[in-house]
Amino acid sequence: MKNELEMNANPLVEHLQKPSSEFTKADIVSYIKDKGIRMVNFMYPAGDGRLKTLNFVINNAAYLDAILTCGERVDGSSLFSFIEAGSSDLYVIPRFRTAFVDPFSELPTLSMLCSFFNKDGEPLESSPEYTLHKASKAFTDVTGMEFEAMGELEYYVIAEEEELFPATDQRGYHESGPYAKFNQFRTQCMQYIAQAGGQIKYGHSEVGNFTLNGKIYEQNEIEFLPTRVEDAADQLMIAKWVIRNLAYEYGLDITFAPKITAGKAGSGLHIHMRIMKDGKNQMLQDGILSGTARRAIAGMMKLAPSITAFGNTNPTSYFRLVPHQEAPTNICWGDRNRSVLVRVPLGWAAKKDMCSLANPLEADSHYDTTQKQTVEMRSPDGSADLYQLLAGLAVACRYGFEIPDALDVAEKTYVNVNIHQAENKARLESLDQLPDSCVASAKRLQQQRAIFEQYNVFSPSMIDGIIKKLESYCDTMLRKDLEGHTEGMLELVNRYFHCG
Repeated sequence: MKNELEMNANPLVEHLQKPSSEFTKADIVSYIKDKGIRMVNFMYPAGDGRLKTLNFVINNAAYLDAILTCGERVDGSSLFSFIEAGSSDLYVIPRFRTAFVDPFSELPTLSMLCSFFNKDGEPLESSPEYTLHKASKAFTDVTGMEFEAMGELEYYVIAEEEELFPATDQRGYHESGPYAKFNQFRTQCMQYIAQAGGQIKYGHSEVGNFTLNGKIYEQNEIEFLPTRVEDAADQLMIAKWVIRNLAYEYGLDITFAPKITAGKAGSGLHIHMRIMKDGKNQMLQDGILSGTARRAIAGMMKLAPSITAFGNTNPTSYFRLVPHQEAPTNICWGDRNRSVLVRVPLGWAAKKDMCSLANPLEADSHYDTTQKQTVEMRSPDGSADLYQLLAGLAVACRYGFEIPDALDVAEKTYVNVNIHQAENKARLESLDQLPDSCVASAKRLQQQRAIFEQYNVFSPSMIDGIIKKLESYCDTMLRKDLEGHTEGMLELVNRYFHCG
């Protein structure tokens, strides 16, 4: 454990020699004193999906203890649409396990994510992070297992067009420099995210690259490792904040928007999930996908239409979710099949030691690869409310353990062919479809809301607010109206450019 802590990129973990999950108030105070920290930031996600910040100068030890213990008041009506101005005061209380050193501040600054509490000192029922906490707890209470997740964070970097070493249009997957122009920017993002506690799997350039109106658009991706679902949301939230701030320092523009322009790859936010018990991955049994995994998939098959209300939250989302492209539109699942909604990716199930085959000097490692198996939900995009999305997925996977016909549902929605090929037309027509607009998504959420409200996970006021916002876009015919209308599409993209 000591060597693992010493190698950790988070300077607090390295200095305190304990995992962040064990951080206490005394640890935070000790680090602040030892490292000469001058300021403390409280950060918290609001209804628009962005992190908000409250700055504190550390006046003295007593004041530091007061803010760490008691938090501070904030105006909830300015943060969330469901809170009335007449009774809007909320408390924000820091979660010590989220502490990280701000890489952008000139003064030595320690930042922490916060939880919201109401006037009675109770967790705010409709706050994003508490909704996810309730979803995670309900999953464990029902199944006796833990729900873990990680995200694949895709984004476009936008800069002035260059003539040297032009990239190949829509062929940027894992491209190296000099054809990929922003690898160094991405690797510095990864370094800062890791220092802030993010557990990163890898980063790379993605398929999307093109030029438009004198600008180069290059798609990149940073993928995380599976972790406790609440931590997964926190890490993605901080990662988006880091990427945007570093882009500002570089003089670059960044967007997580689901669609940039017609005919070019959009940006998704694929979510991988696994289910754990006693530290062991439950997704495989005897080398094949387990009944546990199939039940979770069945729950996602049932609730997929309403999950779009959390993961595809503005009209541009539905210009990415169109038939016959890589983003899914049909409610089905399969193995290593990128035309499906839920994909079971390669899980190192082959009984071969590939390391020793590639490196003849190495002995067989007998590495336990079962820990690597996940399932991937492919519909969400960068407009998602991260906490609501992961809460919705936890609810869906839990639901799969509550319905008696879960294994039958999984069997009926499984496909092992490319459903977009002509010979598979009958199979395609047998599948349910994802919503094609925000309005349609709101309708499906209304139909299925009782499942999300069960165990008091999603509050009725939160569901009401989501439905109201989705309906306000009045986009039922928008995709059809803008077909072939590039200028109208670009205007829409610009309107929702900085979503999520």
